[in-house]
Amino acid sequence: MNDDREWIVRHTLAGMPPVRGLVAALLALAACGRPRPQAGSSDSASVSTAAADSAQRRAMADTTMWPSYGRDFTNQRWSPLSQITTANVTQLKPVWINHSGIPHASETNPVVVDGVMYFTTALNHVIAVDARTGVVKWEYAHQYRTTADCCATNNKGVAVYGGKVYMGTLDARLVALDARTGRLVWDVQVGDNNAGYHLTGAPIAVAGKIITGVSGGEQGCRCYVDAYDANTGARIWRWYTIPSPAEGGWWGTWRTHDEWGMSFNRDIAAEKRDSAAYPDAWQHGGGPMWHHPAYDPETGLLFMNTGNPAPDQNGSIRPGDNLYTCSIVAVDAKTGKLKWYYQEVSHDVWDYDATTPPVLVDAPDSSGHMVKAVAEAGKDGFVYVLDRATGRPIRKSQPFVPFVNYMQLPTKDGVLMQPGTLGGSDWSPTAYSPQTGFLYVDGNYIPMKYRVNQEPLRPPAQWWGGGVVTQPKGLYGLYSAIDLATGRIAWQDSTPAPLISGSLATAGGLVFTGTADKHFVAFDAKTGKKLWSYEASGGVNAPPITYAIRGTQYIAVAATGIQTLNSPRSDELLVFALPGQANDSTTSSASGAGGR
Repeated sequence: MNDDREWIVRHTLAGMPPVRGLVAALLALAACGRPRPQAGSSDSASVSTAAADSAQRRAMADTTMWPSYGRDFTNQRWSPLSQITTANVTQLKPVWINHSGIPHASETNPVVVDGVMYFTTALNHVIAVDARTGVVKWEYAHQYRTTADCCATNNKGVAVYGGKVYMGTLDARLVALDARTGRLVWDVQVGDNNAGYHLTGAPIAVAGKIITGVSGGEQGCRCYVDAYDANTGARIWRWYTIPSPAEGGWWGTWRTHDEWGMSFNRDIAAEKRDSAAYPDAWQHGGGPMWHHPAYDPETGLLFMNTGNPAPDQNGSIRPGDNLYTCSIVAVDAKTGKLKWYYQEVSHDVWDYDATTPPVLVDAPDSSGHMVKAVAEAGKDGFVYVLDRATGRPIRKSQPFVPFVNYMQLPTKDGVLMQPGTLGGSDWSPTAYSPQTGFLYVDGNYIPMKYRVNQEPLRPPAQWWGGGVVTQPKGLYGLYSAIDLATGRIAWQDSTPAPLISGSLATAGGLVFTGTADKHFVAFDAKTGKKLWSYEASGGVNAPPITYAIRGTQYIAVAATGIQTLNSPRSDELLVFALPGQANDSTTSSASGAGGR
């Protein structure tokens, strides 16, 4: 490999070009030619926590809104709306389309509050539109201070709270915007972008705090989760995903297998023998938290999923379990103190993050007693169901993707394994339907050849301790309905292209997801029968949502493609409704600022 090898996003599919030059150029152009809201003269006054919380509770109780990433704190992505059903979904058609003018992967999850939709694009733009007509109200373009790349141009969305809109940025900043005008209210630095820190996930707003985690697992960062004052941007607490020796260390219990007997293929004696040689490995241990937590108001606990240890493939220089990587963790939202953790994969050398947002559900334990639980689908190909109060494992699903050389150790010559670094299930948010009791999961068959080698840490370069190469042919997706009461697959559908998108479940008996080959698809939630499909202009690699205005139910999804699958790029955000229900009978096209 050449000297720029670390800048290549090495878990992209074969044929995808290096992104360093492309991303630097795009970031440099991000704010050019567009009006930027000015800080200081915001129309958004400070809002009391009580008033903001009251408005948030009202919005989450209002079934016509989609006020948070997972619709509400449970992250179930379940909507009680039922105008669109299994009987009429075939009539669904687009009623307006936003063309942002930025044809690059965004992964955005729109949020709808009081008739206004807020969504992000690539390059950290935020756009506010009339959710019924698509007419643009304002657009904010973030001005980057640095351009060290982690994840191409991606952003997963915003939080809306107390009259403000909050977004994390690729240069590791958190910004607050006036929800009415888009004017910048405050802008704080969360991490050092030049050291490899980034923000790509949608923040969560909880009790006067904006909570966000950092990316940096591939850059050898020691990652963390922060809480900021929603009005001022002052930091309230920080919780490190990698505990220091003073905090108990990241070595753990030297776990050889999980509760179901799955081996992690470790040489514990060698790890213990070498531990003294790497006493400071935790300082560069990774553990990103780059997705959207769930929150339980009754207990005050946040439930978060964490990513891989660093370096990814070379575990020899980081002995131990590498806590709290590849885990579901429960943290006190008020103090940032750890309550419990469950590590899905100990001493991970496969990039098997606990990667999808945790989902709060009620599920039966082994005795049939219903308990408050948290469920998560990981890159390792399983869904885990845990007791929400203690983290005690309740069950583990059957594998939802095929395995090849599962959890074999990477070698210098390379070992072909499935799942690869894109899962299993990658970051695609799951959906849960209380009507069926099923969790709906995007999964992938993308075998990769894993290699390990010794390489130095050179921030902000990617630091894998090896690399992966994707099998060039025979890749596909698997969409699965997992019965959380049994862990069994209730039904499964295969797609000709891998699945990285996300799910939506509705009371109309439907589930929706998107595909890399540009299709937005609806299934019967109970049977898995494919009922409807729409071909977009780009890969549908973002999660769908639903909302209602003036008696009309809408479905919205972005179709911008994604770099990890090299799916077709576009700049579309599509909104669908049934004929005769929307304001206009013909599709309207809404552009962003500047007449795009």
